[in-house]
Amino acid sequence: MTAGDGPTASDALVVIDAQAVFADPSSPWGSPMFAEAWPHIERRVSAYGERVVVTRFVAPDRPAGAWVPYYEEWPFALQPPDSELYQLVPGLRGRPSVDETTFGKWGPALRSALGDAASVELVGVATDCCVISTALAMADAGVAVTVPAEACAGSTPENHSKALDVMALYSPLITVRR
Repeated sequence: MTAGDGPTASDALVVIDAQAVFADPSSPWGSPMFAEAWPHIERRVSAYGERVVVTRFVAPDRPAGAWVPYYEEWPFALQPPDSELYQLVPGLRGRPSVDETTFGKWGPALRSALGDAASVELVGVATDCCVISTALAMADAGVAVTVPAEACAGSTPENHSKALDVMALYSPLITVRR
């Protein structure tokens, strides 16, 4: 199968940051789109079976560089990785995760978790932050990325749409399905 031929057309599914902090609408980082995107994510997780990699955004022990003022603005987030804030949503709990202290999740740990996958379906939250940061780096590394809009949640619907538009500019490295 090729990208776009069905629910498991890619070699693997990567679920970006489906965590309590982004799923809870009362969280300062909560996505108002998460509840709508979740059934689409959950369906893909089921369809891909063992070919699913889950990521988590976690705070660093000590922010450095530009992250210092970032966490000064968001001090509530300076919690350890095992805090409730950073737990996966119930439908993903218990799965191993690739944890990173950066928006983009592409790096040695995710590459290793994906094994020989040459194509990835990328879903999760937030479209305009961690999803786009990961998609661009994966594409630069030569991984074919498909982003189904319905299975991503942005910080706002407008920002979600803008991020999808930017990722679509990277075609054919990134395919955005609306």
